[in-house]
Amino acid sequence: MVNLILFGPPGSGKGTQAVKLVDRYNLLHISTGDLFRYEIGNQTPLGKEAKSYMDKGQLVPDSVTIGMLRNKVEANPDVAGYIFDGFPRTIPQCEALDDLLAEKGESISKLLMLDVPDNEIVKRILLRGESSGRADDLNEEVVRNRIAVYKNETTPVFDYYAKEDKSVKIHGVGGIEEIFDRLAEEVDVLV
Repeated sequence: MVNLILFGPPGSGKGTQAVKLVDRYNLLHISTGDLFRYEIGNQTPLGKEAKSYMDKGQLVPDSVTIGMLRNKVEANPDVAGYIFDGFPRTIPQCEALDDLLAEKGESISKLLMLDVPDNEIVKRILLRGESSGRADDLNEEVVRNRIAVYKNETTPVFDYYAKEDKSVKIHGVGGIEEIFDRLAEEVDVLV
């Protein structure tokens, strides 16, 4: 199995590239944002538990998020691997994900980080904001803060997998196909 963590700041093109990776390699894209929306929307036990924390303005415990990941992985045993998007964000989450995969005799194959300069990210998100209508995509200060939060949260995760020689920075500027070719070079050696 190929188990990837797809990393990159908001606006780096993760969503676009994840779709292409899914198509080429028969991987299941697992976005924690999508998982939360599904579990809460369907009022599953984990969804109700997550919502109870969110309604109080609290962070959802890792155990709940891992439970959702476990459900998604176990419901899709026939894929060639997984793309984890938006998770892990902390070292305890890395350890929990490693434990979940180890139960299946698997491990993270590679962490692929789309490396895009801050000014390019700001330009992309502001442009996206013109069509998305999202207020947080229209305010440069908010966008720059999101980039700072991303860097603070994810640097330790990148370093965690780098110790196992599994973290790779991919130049994330250029055409969609050009960037995908760079990602595919890294994945092709795993399949």
